[in-house]
Amino acid sequence: MPTVQHFEIPADDVNRVQKFYKDVFGWEMKKEISGENPDQDYYMFKTQDDKGNESISGGMMKRQSPNHTVTNYITVSSIDEYTTKIEQSGGKAIMPKMPVKDMGYIRIYIDSENNMFGLFEEKK
Repeated sequence: MPTVQHFEIPADDVNRVQKFYKDVFGWEMKKEISGENPDQDYYMFKTQDDKGNESISGGMMKRQSPNHTVTNYITVSSIDEYTTKIEQSGGKAIMPKMPVKDMGYIRIYIDSENNMFGLFEEKK
């Protein structure tokens, strides 16, 4: 069954939000993708439960638009297959399918209530 495996936190001030999450939850960020300018840099982190078991991964980046909100990414076997299901159920794609650095592909959607979410398909 597809499940949320990654979430993304956009920020107006990436350094400030990294400090916030490190101070509150102990999350350590690592720059994974360097863009042509700092607004395109992407930072990754892993979360843990209170027993130290690794949990869901997360990412942080510069907010790309005023409506760029926290986005949950659901891993699926085929973005194309799920796009059809999403559209038939009242959702719609708001960004094209895009490659992600040797990992796979993502695509961003809104559901029937205008909540943003993403799909991730691993590179085969």
